Amino acid sequence: MPQSVELAIETSSLTKQFGSQKAVASIDLSVPKGSVFGFLGPNGSGKTTTIRMILGLAAASKGEIELLGHPIPKELEHALPKVGALVEGPAFYPYMSGRNNLIRIDSADRNSTASTRKQRVDAALERVGLTNAAKKKVHAYSLGMKQRLGLANALLKPREILILDEPTNGLDPQGTREVRNLIRSLAAEGITIFVSSHLLSEIEQLCSHLAVMTAGKIVAQGSLAELRNESQTRLVLKADRIDELVDFLKTQGLTKLSLKPDRVVAPVPSDFDVASLNQLLVKKKFMVSEIRLEQPSLEEYFVNLTGEGFEVVR
Repeated sequence: MPQSVELAIETSSLTKQFGSQKAVASIDLSVPKGSVFGFLGPNGSGKTTTIRMILGLAAASKGEIELLGHPIPKELEHALPKVGALVEGPAFYPYMSGRNNLIRIDSADRNSTASTRKQRVDAALERVGLTNAAKKKVHAYSLGMKQRLGLANALLKPREILILDEPTNGLDPQGTREVRNLIRSLAAEGITIFVSSHLLSEIEQLCSHLAVMTAGKIVAQGSLAELRNESQTRLVLKADRIDELVDFLKTQGLTKLSLKPDRVVAPVPSDFDVASLNQLLVKKKFMVSEIRLEQPSLEEYFVNLTGEGFEVVR
């Protein structure tokens, strides 16, 4: 990450150890201000533990954390008022209304201004689209509504960053769309959004930057465009006389050929000259039915890095 980029979250050698087990192993996170940053990894990879340390909810075993320029936990009280968080699902009193739940939570905040409480609660409910359900008891809310109420709670005060841990977990498609649209609208206001998820499709649709975590370690980090460029371009070729085709491609310097039932696949430079190769194949009287370059999907790239798959249900 270039030094000129202002960071909302920065960690250095951040580690969390439980006995001999390292849940988080010396990670360096760099979350640019104004980004929608995806924190991607399989369940159990250490994402929630990392978030808890960033928010001062768990002590780091080693390493440094800066949140909005404040060292954590030393200056936690200066950073937290600027941070909204939704971690491990929202918890509300089920037989109180959504509005009364927010009033109760805000009343418990010693830094909250009582004279503006009702106006701020109503504004937060309107912001997440829950004005019409404000008087409804929370036990009657759908999961998507509960997640939006959790976001309303995080937005009771102006925030510079929102930290959301699996915000669409357990939601039906409609609830997922509701939460995604809300996140997009908040990002459009300039709020930095940090989204933890095990769903690759969610990260691809929402995020400008991401980090990939597995077994407590970060194995990739950067903008979505940068990470897509990290994956190896490959040539996909369909033609007759497959055995002769393989031998010919080797004479052209193509190695690591992968032979599929109906095609040959080979890694090539991103600027590989497909047209020239096609001309040579025609001169050799191969019947070419398909020739193209393709970029492996992010899913394939991450599987190669981690040895694990990610859920990509859309």
